[in-house]
Amino acid sequence: MTRKILIVNGHPDSRPERFCAGLAFAYIDGAHRAGHELRRIDVGSLAFPLLTRNEDFSRPATCPDIARAQRDIQWAEHLVFVFPLWLGAAPALLKGFLEMVACGGFGFDAGSAGNPKRGLKGKSARLIVTMGMPTTAFRLVFGGFGVRAFERGILRLAGAFPVHKTYCGAVELSAEHRDACLRTVSALGSRGT
Repeated sequence: MTRKILIVNGHPDSRPERFCAGLAFAYIDGAHRAGHELRRIDVGSLAFPLLTRNEDFSRPATCPDIARAQRDIQWAEHLVFVFPLWLGAAPALLKGFLEMVACGGFGFDAGSAGNPKRGLKGKSARLIVTMGMPTTAFRLVFGGFGVRAFERGILRLAGAFPVHKTYCGAVELSAEHRDACLRTVSALGSRGT
């Protein structure tokens, strides 16, 4: 079964030599070979303002890059976010991008009786997270809080389910280790998961 997949490279530096770009390419390569339909967003190459006032969150976004991103998100059945772990969480630019995308009730709105409309309902997601530390340390010592906040406080709140996570830890360990991560991500792309 083929799927409509949107891959979001959330690294603020969108140059192709970044490891996150390599992981995005690996996922795309695997997904193309399996016949999935793909679209891609590189957050680091977009131009958009950051939210600074609460009232701006209630209005629909007017920025062309954000409007395109919203159309791509609506089109997709499966969302894939690739990003580095910076200070224990997703980079600020990726979070700022998601805040802009969610404007005007696109991601969720207040709803009634505390039950918000969920704009991503029916979509699944995968987080592919790179980090310098070993993944065991991130999970056991740090509790994975920054990634859990992304999963639960953004994606699941907006209705995406299930949300799976793939960690690529200790990325500076060796080229062989990074190659293994690329193979894993390519296989995920082939499966469309």
